[in-house]
This record gives sequence, C-alpha cells and structure tokens, in this order.
Amino acid sequence: MERRLLLVFALTFLIILIFQPLLKKYGPKQPEPAPQTQAANQNSPTPAAASTLPPAPVPVSADSKQAAAEAETVVENDLYKIRFSNRGGQVKSWILKKFTDDKDQPLELVNTAGSEKYGYPLSLWAYDETLRSKLNTALYVSSASGAITAPSTLTFEYSDSSLTVRKKFEFDSTYVVKVETSVTSQGAYVTSLPMWPAGFGDETTLPAYAAAQIVYQDDAKVERLAIKKVSGGASVRGPFQWAGIVGQYFTAVFLPEDPQNSVLVTLRNPVDVPKDFKKPDPKDTVKVDVLGAAVGSLQAPTLQRLYVGPKALDVLESIAVPNIHGDVPDLHAVVDFGWLGLIAKPLFLWLKWTHDHIVPNWGWAIVIQTLIINLALLPLRLSQMKSMLKMQRIAPQVKAIQEKYKKYSMRDPRKQDMNQEVSALYKEHGVNPAGGCLPLLVQMPFLFAYYRMLGVALDLRHAHWFWIKDLSSPDPWHIMPVAIVVTMLFMQRMTPQAGMDPQQQKMMNIFMPLMLGYISFNLAAGLCLYWSEGNLIAIVQQSIMNRTQLGREMRELAEKRARKKDK
Repeated sequence: MERRLLLVFALTFLIILIFQPLLKKYGPKQPEPAPQTQAANQNSPTPAAASTLPPAPVPVSADSKQAAAEAETVVENDLYKIRFSNRGGQVKSWILKKFTDDKDQPLELVNTAGSEKYGYPLSLWAYDETLRSKLNTALYVSSASGAITAPSTLTFEYSDSSLTVRKKFEFDSTYVVKVETSVTSQGAYVTSLPMWPAGFGDETTLPAYAAAQIVYQDDAKVERLAIKKVSGGASVRGPFQWAGIVGQYFTAVFLPEDPQNSVLVTLRNPVDVPKDFKKPDPKDTVKVDVLGAAVGSLQAPTLQRLYVGPKALDVLESIAVPNIHGDVPDLHAVVDFGWLGLIAKPLFLWLKWTHDHIVPNWGWAIVIQTLIINLALLPLRLSQMKSMLKMQRIAPQVKAIQEKYKKYSMRDPRKQDMNQEVSALYKEHGVNPAGGCLPLLVQMPFLFAYYRMLGVALDLRHAHWFWIKDLSSPDPWHIMPVAIVVTMLFMQRMTPQAGMDPQQQKMMNIFMPLMLGYISFNLAAGLCLYWSEGNLIAIVQQSIMNRTQLGREMRELAEKRARKKDK
C-alpha cells in the first residue's frame, strides 16, 4: 500500500514538472499594474473638499489626451447653473435661476427624455454617425473640475492616434456663452457642429411640444419652420446671422462669427411622453417630436456665441448682432407676434408699461388695459346702434322691394335691378349696411392679437391673479370661461336686434354664448379675463344707452316687430 502511495506521488510530481512550460504559455496571465496617475499639485483641495468634488480627469498616457474617469464641472453665475460632463464635453443640466417649472422648482432647460436618446446640449454633430458617437462618448480632459464661477473659461480636449478634438467655452454675466470647437482627423478639419439636440425642459404639455420651431434670420428675412416642416438631418446653408431652436418661452440660438460660411442642421426625433403630465403613466403615453439644431462652420473651426435663455424682449434686444442689415441688429425677431404683430407687440409693450409703472400685477394690468380699450371703442358702439336703427326704419321698404322681385330667379338679370333699388334706398337714408358690424370688425383684431401676445409673452408665464396661478395657462377652475358665457347671455338679451327674426334672435342668444364658452374653455386665463371684462363693460355701456332716446326707439321697433311676428 505504501509503495502504491509513493508511486502515485512520484507520478503526480512528474506530471507537474512536464506541464509547467505549457501552463506558462497557455494559462491565465497576471493582471498588469494600473498606470500611475499624475501627482497632486500644491493647490489640490483639502480632504474635506475632495470628498465632495469629483476627481479631476487626467491623461492616460503622454501619447494621447484622454481622461481616466468621468468627472463633472459646474459653471455658475446669477442667471444660470450649468453642469458639464467630461464624457463628450457636453451639458447634463442647464438651470435658469430666475425661472421655475410647474412644480415651483428651479427650471431645468435640458429635456431629459429627449437628451438621453438623442444627445445633450453642446455635444457635437458629425455627418459620420460613428464619428459622432465617438465625439460624444469619449472622456475629455477638462481644464477645471468641481465648481467655478463666471466670468470664466472651460476647455475640453481629446486626442488619440488619429483624432484631435478641442472645445472651449467662455462665460460672462449674461445668458450668452462663447463657443469654439474644432475636430481634426489625420490632420484635416472635419465638420463638427455644436448642437442643442432635443427640445427644452419646460415642455410639459402637448401644446408646448407643438409650439417648438426651428428659426433663423438672414438680414431682414426670418424663416420659421414648424415641426411638420422640419426634416431630421437636413442642412441649411448660410448666410444667416443667428439660427436655433425656439420654444414657447425659451430659446437656444447660435450666433456664428462667420454667417456666410455657416450651416444649420435641423434635427427632429420622436419621444414618448405621458398623455397626462400631472399623473404620468408609463403605459399611457403618446409619441411627439422634439426639435434640435446644430450650427457651425463646414470646413473650419467653429467660432460663435450661444444664447440660451428666456424669450424676453428686453433681454433679447440687449444681445447685439452686428451682421444684420435691414433690420434692428439684435435678437428681437426670436419672439414671433404673428401676422397681427403690428397690434400685438404694441399691446404687450403697453401692458408691460402698465405693469412696471402703475400696478405691479399682470392681472390688474390686463384689467386696466381692457377698460381703456373698451372706452376707446364706445363711439363705435354708438355708431353701431345708429346704423341698426336706420336699418330698422327702412326694413319695411327693403322687404317690399324684395317681394317685388321674388318671382325672378337668382340668374335672372332683373335681380340686378333689385340690388340697385336697395342700394339707392340705403343711399337716400344714409344707411351703411356694414355699419352694424364695424365695432365687431375693430374688436376682433384686438382679441386675436391678445391671444397671440399671451402665447409668447414670457412675462405672463406663472403670473398670479387671485385664484389664477398662471395667466398664460387655462383657468384651473374654469371660472373665466363661465363668466364669458354668463356675460355674453346678458349682453345678447340687452342689445336691441331689431332687424333679426325673434325666433332666430332667441336661438342666437343661447347658441352664441355656449359656443364662445366652449372655445374659451382651454384658452389662456389672461385672454379670458380680457374677454369677460370686455363683456361686462359692454353690458354697462348698453344699459346706459338703452335709457337714451336712441335706445328706447330701437327697443320699441324691436317689440313692434315681435308683435307683428306673433300675429
């Protein structure tokens, strides 16, 4: 037995000796030691500070410029707080300090849902998708880490055997950031455009997503591309003095130093968002598009400014754009007051002046402005009543002429004689058929202009008035739309409509207010305030006019016509 054990041990030892060279050649290797990092300098943070700040990125080797680990840098001034990551040298958070979101928290301008899928702000766009992915995932070497305060400069650099990338950002006390980027491959410049790729963080409703546009300006010409007109990945060649993405209340626009040789790449991508943003359900979503823009130079390093901030007229007008010719050289055109801008913009400036100099509340400013507008329209209301009275006085004669030609068809040339006789009768009695519609024609542009103004006026965003927390959003209790219906019912009943059939008048007195209530149900509370107050003022004016001789005569004619209709 002992001999057998000795034989087994001897054979085992012999096998180990024979297989030792094979194990060295084919067996698992020992892990290589980690590369030594650079020694900390004398200005390194104290142990307490080092525990709260991310480690500063350092180069891996002398032959390349890459960071060993991901780190963050926070740049801050009185207006914003920007959090950069050295992975891609891009922005993970851009908070505007002077604004809040729907939950009364500091406003995050980065759209998280869109950015996670399509890229973060100040990442780089390249036409080669593989290169684009590398540019935005590489670990850059940052010139600073932790927290820095503007005015300051931040650079990110990356290089390997074939690619060299440099991104430089300069910050001051405004919303403007100076951006310089360059990418070379094998020593040749590669088109790489800084971008704001995926909408804004304040897009928390479906209408907010729908309001996004791609906008650019070439001298006096401003092009606005709504979502349906935007093609993802399409290029727009310069010249343009500024270009970017515009939301309902905020914007990110690039201002290239060389407008002639710049290019804009339009970005449009789908994201899934909750149908109900107040009670989000991952299983109950809807697909919407987010817009983005990349702007820069085609074949040279890109040098430009970037404005990221509110669409506030006074702020935009303070940003100089010296290359614009034929228009005011600033960013005022970012705010679109629409085709009624000749009315909407002065209305807003007047409203803002009222807020700044008379009453520091936007709701009361609307009340004062509405009162003044309606008092100015009072002469037109009187003209309307006089015109309606004249029409009623000659109504029997007009009906007699119509009965005279009733037997002729509309194609009969003799029908033209009827029109001529009616026109002659109008002229004889000084009647203008359109006179009764004149006040309405004058008021409608003001109403549409108010609607447009409230849709773009950042100042009314989150503006409080009694129970209303946001005059630019629908009334949360829908009191204002109900007020429109009630005041419209009263106004319809009080206004003499002598020329209308009594049955038609009863139907219109009910149908019109209900229709207007339905239309106003989800309109901005500020617009409903303007509308309902205008109705109240009209009721007061009409009650006074009904007591005048003109008003009594019109009511008597209306009652007389109603008695004849009943017989």
